[in-house]
Amino acid sequence: MVIANWALGCLAQSSVSSSPHSPLPTHYSLFFLEAVCQREKGNHDAAFDLLQHCVTLNPEAAEAWYFLAQYYGSMKQQDKMLDCLVKAYELSPSNATYTETLAQAYVSIQRYDEAIGVFEQLVEREPDRDDVLGMLFELYNRSDQLDKAVDALERIEALDGKNERLTMAKSELFTRQGNKKAAIAEMKSLADQYPNDLNYRVMYGDALLQNDQKQQALAVYQEVLKEEPQNVPALLSMVGYYAAEGDTEKADEMNERLLLNEDVETDTRLEIMRREVMNDLQSQGDSTRILRLFHKVLSMPDPEPDMALMCATYMKLREMPKDSINSMYELVLNMVPDNAYARLQLVADAWDREDLDRVVELCKAARQYNPDDMAFYYYQGFAYYRQDDIDHALDAFQNGVSVITSESNPDLASDFYEVMGELLYKKGKVREAFAAYDSCLVWKADRINCLNNYAYYLSELDEQLEKAEQMSFKTIKAEPENATYLDTYAWILFKQGRYAEAKIYIDQTLQYDPDASAVLLEHAGDIYAKCGEMAQAVSYWEQSLAKASDDSEIKAERRELLIRKIKSKKYIRK
Repeated sequence: MVIANWALGCLAQSSVSSSPHSPLPTHYSLFFLEAVCQREKGNHDAAFDLLQHCVTLNPEAAEAWYFLAQYYGSMKQQDKMLDCLVKAYELSPSNATYTETLAQAYVSIQRYDEAIGVFEQLVEREPDRDDVLGMLFELYNRSDQLDKAVDALERIEALDGKNERLTMAKSELFTRQGNKKAAIAEMKSLADQYPNDLNYRVMYGDALLQNDQKQQALAVYQEVLKEEPQNVPALLSMVGYYAAEGDTEKADEMNERLLLNEDVETDTRLEIMRREVMNDLQSQGDSTRILRLFHKVLSMPDPEPDMALMCATYMKLREMPKDSINSMYELVLNMVPDNAYARLQLVADAWDREDLDRVVELCKAARQYNPDDMAFYYYQGFAYYRQDDIDHALDAFQNGVSVITSESNPDLASDFYEVMGELLYKKGKVREAFAAYDSCLVWKADRINCLNNYAYYLSELDEQLEKAEQMSFKTIKAEPENATYLDTYAWILFKQGRYAEAKIYIDQTLQYDPDASAVLLEHAGDIYAKCGEMAQAVSYWEQSLAKASDDSEIKAERRELLIRKIKSKKYIRK
């Protein structure tokens, strides 16, 4: 309703000022009002068409051109939008809304000269608009019209009074103009106006330093530090002074004073230390000095966790012993036990060292402090799995699955379900395993290893063989030389009674896996037997039996079945 009321006001104003010879003003008014109504209802296509008709009926209707401009803008037709805004502005130059919108449009397409012209006309009509003067200052500054930029700031200052922001901006402009005297005088006037504010005195010193008055700047900083030895801005400026003088030792001394100053804000302290670290890494300087600084800062009351993390990163870049690096991560966890990054670094290191008990211990704690972080369940589950503790591994993965959301990483989520499916199958929970595989494939339909295992397990149960064949075919399309996937596909074809096709794929399997397993060789024998090539079938069964005798995981009944096949020279279903 606000837009509608504003549009009605524009229409009333337009009607009063319309020429008596304007074409069909009554018809125009009806169409414009209908356009506004359609716009309010959200029927923008209809509103756009009506506005186009409005400017045909009355080309001098500024309000219609203005609304049309908004539609062209939403359609990314910048040229047409600008044409409409120019017409609205030219037809009603006293309308502040049209004027500001046009000026802002010029700014958005970086046509600063045109924007300046429009804003200048606006501020000429409304000289008390400090916001417009502020825009003019920015535009003058961007286009290097420094004298005009100074004039705009002085006009704002006349309206709002002297303040730090304006004074600093003026001083910077004078410096860019090469007017060092004026730049210094500007900051001195602010310091004189507020003699008890030491920060303004430091800023005055900075202006002296920037304009080559180094000794005078040093005197100002020293005067401030005499009154307040831990004044942070003065110490920061002293660092800059000594760095400009090339006095590295003094600059380092000042940096250390800042780092150990309890009044320094956390972000400032971190930035100072970050700068020290970067300088050291670039110069490959004395790492003992940096470590000493870290030690001192971390020994202060309430040290920052980010400082310890920075120290750990520095140690890693300097390739220092892992025990020293880990001590920093341990320190972080002592400060903030829920810091997932530090804990994950410790977990990863323990995993690399194959310290599985430590992995489990760290991940157990993480489930208290970071219960929604899937990575910890993942590491914990695999640590248990490598320890042959299937029950605890399954529990870890099932807990991890419980924190999966629609925002979770698809790769990680599918990985969780795949591993959980494997564990459930090992536990004999076949239906639950298949449900987990289905969930895995929902998250990532091309999870090749999951497709292979799922298909093979279905074939072993003689269930859903068509589905199994489709899944297995995807795996050999993705990796046509993978013997494991080829064997699965050949075996599914065998189970479907497609023996000739199965033989083609089992031959490829043996080609790509010259050191075939006992299971694969038995599959080859079964397939050849069904194809009527019994001599070759028996050869494969004999090779399978030889390998099975050396494999403790192959059950005795499986070996007995192979012996029966060899003796009877025929395929026997297990």
